[in-house]
Amino acid sequence: VVEPRQDELLKEIELAVQNKEQVILFQNRRGYATIMICSTCGYTSKCINCDVSLTYHKASGKLHCHYCGFVQSVLNICPACGSVHILQKGFGTERIEEELKLIFPDIRTSRMDLDSTRTRNSMQLILSNFQEKKTDVLIGTQMVAKGLDFDNVTLIGVINADTILNYPDFRAFERGYQLLAQVSGRAGRREKKGTVLIQTYDPNNRIIGQVKANDYQAMYEDEIKERAAFNYPPFTRLIFLNVKHKDQQVLKHAAKVLSDRLRSALAHRVLGPEQPLIARVRSYYIEQVIIKIEKEMPVKKVKELIKNTILYFNAEKEHKNIRVQIDVDPY
Repeated sequence: VVEPRQDELLKEIELAVQNKEQVILFQNRRGYATIMICSTCGYTSKCINCDVSLTYHKASGKLHCHYCGFVQSVLNICPACGSVHILQKGFGTERIEEELKLIFPDIRTSRMDLDSTRTRNSMQLILSNFQEKKTDVLIGTQMVAKGLDFDNVTLIGVINADTILNYPDFRAFERGYQLLAQVSGRAGRREKKGTVLIQTYDPNNRIIGQVKANDYQAMYEDEIKERAAFNYPPFTRLIFLNVKHKDQQVLKHAAKVLSDRLRSALAHRVLGPEQPLIARVRSYYIEQVIIKIEKEMPVKKVKELIKNTILYFNAEKEHKNIRVQIDVDPY
């Protein structure tokens, strides 16, 4: 079943709990609100070290960066325009748990994500309570998708599946299918029939249809055609070079030099440099060079060429502080 409306999921939750059955809600974002934005000028709070917006966590009452750990107080007044109209947008596991308690005060809920499982034995306690039916609804991130076997779970709710499927990566559909199929498999694992509700604004998305039909073969055939057409794995091997420096202009010049040297030896196989999706992490700007190697090429020879190119590159005075991280087969 694919259902973008919230009311349908709430009805199913209420029905399951009335029947003394249990529910798992999957939302792959922790925290309370994924972004805080000024409704007057559009200003958003961003990390001082990374190019990402800060996530509001109600438990701490602060804004957090999920990449470097930076923490900032919540803004009540916009620093850009002085407006007091600050809105919370998006929702994480914290917010889902809170709103579910407001709608169903008598339902016993529990949350399983990185924040709620930091202390010793906390994850085991959450799972034990759910196994012993002390919890009606378990809300969680990817932690609830794999390896859990509960006989009384009859309803799985996947909240906002579009964030998984629309991630800009060539494996987004494959990973989306894998994750949705895995979390769906948590329901109806004994004699009771299970129900899965997937919330999406795009019910005609082919991956959603293939998950509904449990059609792995169709997903595989579609993906393999696309990858063959665009020379992606398994037809090629990918090597990512993440070039980093704290000065953006120095980095741009260095990344161009490095990519040109590699291109002189590997020709069209070298792509970039380009900024990745998140262009700065922990105060380091990032430029990415992608190398696509045909399966027939001797990998050892290519690796030696790349290694020597980087070695000579870093030996030069102007490039000695440039960091180059190599990621072979980054998938």
